[in-house]
Amino acid sequence: MSAQNVATEQKNDLRERLLTRDNLSGSEILLRSLLLEGVDCVFGYPGGTVLNIYDAMHGNEDFKHLLTRHEQGAIHAADGYARSTGKVGVCIATSGPGATNLITGIATAHMDSVPLVIITGNVATNLIGSDAFQEADIYGITMPITKHSYQVRNVEDLATVIREAFYIASTGRKGPVLIDIPKDVSANKTTFIYPEEIQIRGYNPGITPDSQQIEKLLQAIEKAERPLILAGAGVVHSGAQEELLEFINTTQIPVATTLLGLGGFPSSHGLWVGMPGMHGTYAANTAIQNSDLLISIGARFDDRVTMDLGGFAPKAKIAHIDIDPAEVGKNVATDIPLIGDIKLVLSIANQSAKPAKSAAWIEQINENKLTYPLKYQDDEKVLKPQYLIEMIHETTNGDAIITTDVGQHQMWAAQFYQFNHPRSLITSGGLGTMGFGLPSAIGAQMGNPDRLVISINGDGGIQMCAQELAICAIHKLPLKIVIINNQALGMVRQWQEIIYDERYSHIDLTGNPDFVQLAKAYGVKGLRAQSKEEAHQVWKEALETDGPVLIDFVVSKNENVFPMVLPGNPISEMMMEG
Repeated sequence: MSAQNVATEQKNDLRERLLTRDNLSGSEILLRSLLLEGVDCVFGYPGGTVLNIYDAMHGNEDFKHLLTRHEQGAIHAADGYARSTGKVGVCIATSGPGATNLITGIATAHMDSVPLVIITGNVATNLIGSDAFQEADIYGITMPITKHSYQVRNVEDLATVIREAFYIASTGRKGPVLIDIPKDVSANKTTFIYPEEIQIRGYNPGITPDSQQIEKLLQAIEKAERPLILAGAGVVHSGAQEELLEFINTTQIPVATTLLGLGGFPSSHGLWVGMPGMHGTYAANTAIQNSDLLISIGARFDDRVTMDLGGFAPKAKIAHIDIDPAEVGKNVATDIPLIGDIKLVLSIANQSAKPAKSAAWIEQINENKLTYPLKYQDDEKVLKPQYLIEMIHETTNGDAIITTDVGQHQMWAAQFYQFNHPRSLITSGGLGTMGFGLPSAIGAQMGNPDRLVISINGDGGIQMCAQELAICAIHKLPLKIVIINNQALGMVRQWQEIIYDERYSHIDLTGNPDFVQLAKAYGVKGLRAQSKEEAHQVWKEALETDGPVLIDFVVSKNENVFPMVLPGNPISEMMMEG
């Protein structure tokens, strides 16, 4: 029997065992439902109101739980798992402070349309509203930052709620769903009936794209002389990278990818023009400003992409393909709205798409790429962060999963690491959450045990969830944890230098811990480099080490990210250097 057949048989056996309809507690129903949903790892932190759930885990060999050292670490890990695998990430926390520690992570996932199911405990139903010990209205608190929220008052409803939560989180525009379970509900027993099919009144994520709008788009492409595609995270969420590649090869339209869209279209392709926006390439920003047809595919015209809306794409007819109708026309007036799943829309469009009249336009863009490339002033005496990102790219052939924290290093990673595969860049785009980088890498590594995962962090952000180094050591996760250490809150310092006339205020991180010793204290190998030669030596050693390694790269303190568009300016007004 083949390995695949053995795995299928084992999966069927597990399913048969799980579907036995004995008198089960809410906690047992929860665990069985998660397994039936295909969940292979849950990230969490126990506490009083979820002890019934954790007791049900005891001795359960089918259920895998990873104990983080902080609830924020748990939800960022679940987020990194979801972004890197395309599956729903799951985390568990207790009531009160346990639940409220998840809020930043929930908002992070909500802003970036990441499918999560968040399970929180709560006080018993008879105590809700009494200000009981560790009671917080997490249901009410998180309503603005979840796709949907549940509070389960009856154990009989639990299996259906879990089934609905996974369905909602993973369909349409994906997002986080909260399930709040009072302690008595997790203890009460009922017959376990797992709903095979779900129909939710008023929720119909399977939107059929309008064929007439697709035809309008194709007609506009045939007439366009300076068309440009803006590809965003929706391409990645939809799994539409192959359809997009076929569409581009057919229509011969250049492509700019947003921060969260990086990897959805290969950076090595001749029609890729770079990332647009505040720190976008000259070629990408100039192409947007001069295009006569701008097609947004799964990008929501975020303000860091558009900058001054009044001066954005002034010559272009705007087409917008998105699964969420609320995003179309929200920020930028749209001439050709096209609502639907991107994979389906592009599959239909590819059947009759024809080339645009773009030969001269492509030549102009290529000239801009050659004349105004991303660059920096290299220095043999000082280790430059851009040089490090280039080194990491060259030694991994662009095939690693890269997670980042937020700040200058995030932008350098986006600029100088060339992403050719979807789900290869895991970063907090919308909320810009410091502390995201390390725990999201843990989740990505758990979801992709055979992939090289590299976490790139600043010396500020790494300290916000540094306690999760313990998880790397305990589970021997082969993460490579990079710190771009400039002894400052780099992006804040850059803004204070350029916009606030060098009035530096509270950005000096002198007094950082010795990151090498900190890593060793947690049982993680620590290395340091302050020169190019040392950088190559320690990076080679890190890649040759089986387990986790933290590398403290000490870089120049005053390096800035360029290009840069100042707030309030159109993206055509770029500072190319300091």
